Amino acid sequence: MSVFILGIESSCDDTGASVIKDGQVLSNVIASQEIHRVYGGVVPEVASRAHQEHIVPVVETACKLAQTELKQLNAIAFTCGPGLIGSLIVGTSFAKGMATALDIPLIEVNHLKAHVLSHFIDDPKPTFPFLCLTVSGGHTQIVLVKDYLNMQIIGQTLDDAAGEAFDKSGKLLGLEYPAGPVIDKLATQGKAVFTFPEPQLPGLDFSFSGLKTAILYFVREQVKKNPKFIGINLADICASIQQIIAVILINKLQKAANQTGIRNIAIAGGVSANSELRRQIMKKGCDLNWNVFIPKMEYCTDNAAMIAITGYYKYLDKQFAVAEVRPSARLSF
Repeated sequence: MSVFILGIESSCDDTGASVIKDGQVLSNVIASQEIHRVYGGVVPEVASRAHQEHIVPVVETACKLAQTELKQLNAIAFTCGPGLIGSLIVGTSFAKGMATALDIPLIEVNHLKAHVLSHFIDDPKPTFPFLCLTVSGGHTQIVLVKDYLNMQIIGQTLDDAAGEAFDKSGKLLGLEYPAGPVIDKLATQGKAVFTFPEPQLPGLDFSFSGLKTAILYFVREQVKKNPKFIGINLADICASIQQIIAVILINKLQKAANQTGIRNIAIAGGVSANSELRRQIMKKGCDLNWNVFIPKMEYCTDNAAMIAITGYYKYLDKQFAVAEVRPSARLSF
């Protein structure tokens, strides 16, 4: 018998639904909320209201594209956290109601673990054990992955995440939100001619607050000398910021690989779509004989396919949620 899983993602400002059959993606639908660009960041109340509007048509479209009837579904997987609590409540409530109506199991999914398992949506798939650098707007982690459902964080940020460093730097430069993709695009037109400090933090943990401050002081000082500095040097500034963030991430990942002896290396999360990070990890992989794994672009950012694939492996292991399950904005790993 085939196993059909419906995955629902609503951790932040994207409403997603995906149907998979025996681990193969049949559909992956996302409704994004462009309104947050106006505010320079995600507004929680606006996000949760938009989820309420989007979730029914998104789920209907996912099932239609997958040519799957509701009665064929074996379980419903949903993002339980971490994320914005209002957004999580919408997805959780919908998943609960639908699972109850269909009398099928409910599967809670940790959003960050789902990013790791996005590598099992398509080929080539990593073999265990492997290290996964999960980098997003709110999280930066190095995860030791021993099995589909057996993971351990061995390094994480102590303050800002890498994605926050991109967004806050972009705001400083007058770029629109989210700034990461904008900086990436502008960086292709410039060169990394400006030098920013790499945090000298022991162990495998990260820190980006010092870098953010260094960029702030650098720009302020240069603008005092020349008010047109940002406009004249924008592409080079972006290239320099992007390069140092990627260097910080790759150096810590290399340190983790050296300590563990693991050569299967993966990256995931929204920042894994960054071209400089991808370039650097591929180069490092060639230099150090790593087996490098990077998801397709559509599976780097928040999406429901990664929720569904995680739900699939939890379904096979019979890890089902209780009816009283509640979402958690700070869900532990």
